[in-house]
Amino acid sequence: MSWFWQVLYGLPAAMLIFAAKCYQWLISPWLGPRCRFQPTCSVYFIESVRKQGAIWGTLRGLRRVSRCHPWNAGGYDPP
Repeated sequence: MSWFWQVLYGLPAAMLIFAAKCYQWLISPWLGPRCRFQPTCSVYFIESVRKQGAIWGTLRGLRRVSRCHPWNAGGYDPP
């Protein structure tokens, strides 16, 4: 596979990771620690996108965020 297609394939994942990092740097400090899971939902999202790719990683990350609510016990949940 040529370098062009490798970059094109990895671009959506890189953009999603950048968006999650922006959330961690800009928004998360204002909200404070709210995640019930370890690792946090944003770290889980980033690791899922790195391991599974843009589509499956995003779906796994959204599933995790949907479980992060006051009625869930939380706990350790690795990606």
